[in-house]
Amino acid sequence: MSDDHTHVQEFFTARAAGWDRRFPDDGPAYAAAVAGIGLREGDRVLDAGCGTGRALPALRAAVGPSGVVLGADLTPAMLREAARAGRDRDGALLLTDVAALPLRASSLDAVFAAGLTAHLPDPAGNLREIARVVRPGGVLALFHPIGRAALAARQGRTLTPDDLRAEPNLRALLSRSGWRMTSYADEDSRFLALASRAD
Repeated sequence: MSDDHTHVQEFFTARAAGWDRRFPDDGPAYAAAVAGIGLREGDRVLDAGCGTGRALPALRAAVGPSGVVLGADLTPAMLREAARAGRDRDGALLLTDVAALPLRASSLDAVFAAGLTAHLPDPAGNLREIARVVRPGGVLALFHPIGRAALAARQGRTLTPDDLRAEPNLRALLSRSGWRMTSYADEDSRFLALASRAD
């Protein structure tokens, strides 16, 4: 395991038990973001970096009982909290790294990723791996329940032109990784970029 993985696991392990209490009002933002993906009954979707599984109920509602919902995370403590909250009833939980997903190529219709990009040690490589498991034309949703400026203010930092989620940077990154950005919204109340897997 790389130092990046160790750092991510240590960061989230220390915060797992109180994570949902820290962000109790994010549910509607998650539901709205999932609604914006355009999932259909029977679709197969992965929540990459699912944490405590806050998106899993909305994803399950979107794909219905015939769909497949997976939640993948690198941190065992976050998955334990997802199960403790009963979200494992909405999707199967996988302890895995998005850099090496245990899924067949083109096996998914969509991937939802909340707050994931900031924690990727190799953003281009990791997004290529996510593209590998999504069918051509499938969807990637990069989401955060608050926008870039609001998040920077919360963290006491200033936005800089090299911010990975700035539209030109993210568009270029997605293009290099097998994706085509189809929409981009960065508002105080949410961040949502949608991309389609290139053929």
